[in-house]
Amino acid sequence: MATYLLRRLLLGMLTLVAITFIVYGLARNMPGTPLTVQMGESDPSRKLNPEDQERMKRIYGLDRPWHEGYLRWLGNVVRGDLGRSFSRKQPVTTLIGERIGPTFLVSGTALVLAWLLGVPLGLYASARSGMADERATSLLLYILYSFPTFVAALFLQIVFSVWLRGTAWELPLFGMSDLPADASWAARAADIARHAILPVTCQTYVSLAYDSRFIKANMEEAVRQDYIRTARAKGAGPGRVLFHHAFRNTLIPLVTLLGLSLPGLIGGSVIIEQIFTWPGMGRLFFESIRERDYPTIMGLTLMFSVLTLIGQLLADLLYCLVDPRVSVE
Repeated sequence: MATYLLRRLLLGMLTLVAITFIVYGLARNMPGTPLTVQMGESDPSRKLNPEDQERMKRIYGLDRPWHEGYLRWLGNVVRGDLGRSFSRKQPVTTLIGERIGPTFLVSGTALVLAWLLGVPLGLYASARSGMADERATSLLLYILYSFPTFVAALFLQIVFSVWLRGTAWELPLFGMSDLPADASWAARAADIARHAILPVTCQTYVSLAYDSRFIKANMEEAVRQDYIRTARAKGAGPGRVLFHHAFRNTLIPLVTLLGLSLPGLIGGSVIIEQIFTWPGMGRLFFESIRERDYPTIMGLTLMFSVLTLIGQLLADLLYCLVDPRVSVE
């Protein structure tokens, strides 16, 4: 086990270096710089003179080639420093810490709901395969899966914020809370929950449709195996065959899917958070790219990459729990 973990750790470190090197090079070679973005948003009558522009380039580290800038950034990361945001003038770690909570609230709730609903739907579709109710359910899930999230978000906003305005079903359009900071925690929690209903709904329905179809596809493959026919021949009931034999042998692909969902759990959704102006990680990533905020871009890229590698490692370790035939050795 120790040898396996050490090998995966070394491979993960090399992967992180490769990912961050490529992303840093792409970010630095995008059209525009933090300086040009700030100049474009400032008053045209107060343009910087050439001397001030050179001074700002040195402050931002833009006076050096991008590969030297990457080595400097990597050295700071090794010392535990992700740098300061160019546009927000705050440490990147502070920005990430402020945005993780809102993203986890929406993504975590959506993930739990998707699995709580997706697993029973997938098993139900497997048990009722070919029946009229199963075909109707599958058709509905296909429609949901093919329905773009941004269209669904705009439609939900129209329904619950325009058509139902003034009723008990009205829901807020934007933001995370409308209450002042000195409001009671119970009132703020209820207000945040109301604001989160629409973003959670948009993130849940796509995952629900995919997870249930994924489970059904794996179950259909499992029920065609010889051990399922053997279990039925020995007199095992439909429920025992479905849950004890078939479903247990589809857990490895489910563990893989669950491990790969870890980055999205923290990374959030750029589209959903942008539409609902939800102060999460996805929106921060979008804004940092737009502002050419290189330290924030790299800090978020590093976090997403680490989460992806951790999710894959956890999935590999969980294989040993769900299938005793699998060993890390």
